[in-house]
Amino acid sequence: MANPMTNGRPPREQGGFTYLALLIAVALIGVGLVATSAVWSQSRQREKEQELLFIGNQFRQAIKRYYQRTPGAVKRYPAKLEDLLEDKRYLTRQRYLRRIYVDPLTGKAGWGLIPAPGGGVMGVYSLSNEKPIKTGGFTEEDQAFEGAKRYSEWRFIYQPLATAALQAPPPPRAPAR
Repeated sequence: MANPMTNGRPPREQGGFTYLALLIAVALIGVGLVATSAVWSQSRQREKEQELLFIGNQFRQAIKRYYQRTPGAVKRYPAKLEDLLEDKRYLTRQRYLRRIYVDPLTGKAGWGLIPAPGGGVMGVYSLSNEKPIKTGGFTEEDQAFEGAKRYSEWRFIYQPLATAALQAPPPPRAPAR
């Protein structure tokens, strides 16, 4: 007996166009999500870079203040980062930082420490070996970061000006006529 729906003809085969269109739509959505996540990831890394630059400069300024405010003639760097939280060389509380910042790239409070020539800490750097996005356009005090291959090469160092350069004699003047 013939199927009343087909009027005696064989049933029409489905070509699977709906299924194929659904697969293409899912693939396009996947590609879009991958592209969006790449942009978001790069944006997040740029934010972390800016945060690292801010925090590193906070450490640099705190080390500078600690060094410059050393009582007596012989200037000293802090022995450890915690000395920047409370300077015990004075009777009253002296603070150069309110807290030891977390490295935004590693998520940890651990920093690489740059030892000072006479002892103490003269700078910090991130322990991250990731490749930075920013490789140029730094401020004058961060010019050494130009072309760095990894964040651990961004060294936030305080070095006082050489006193010899400050006391150099002025250049000779031409004789008056």
